[in-house]
Amino acid sequence: MLLLELGKNIKERRKTLRITQPHLAEMAEISVNTLYKIEKGQANPTVKVLNKIANVLGMEIKLEVKKINL
Repeated sequence: MLLLELGKNIKERRKTLRITQPHLAEMAEISVNTLYKIEKGQANPTVKVLNKIANVLGMEIKLEVKKINL
């Protein structure tokens, strides 16, 4: 998943739940600046940070194997 798409998904979910950036950052125990950069696609967050955000937003992180044609 591209960083821009990831950030967009987080932002959309946050807005759907009517959570402000400062409130989400506080609940996920990350800085507002970090969350801002993630939502803008300007950060390369760790899995730990993404998991914190996902837990607060009721989301999950999935890793899928691509199908390739040989």
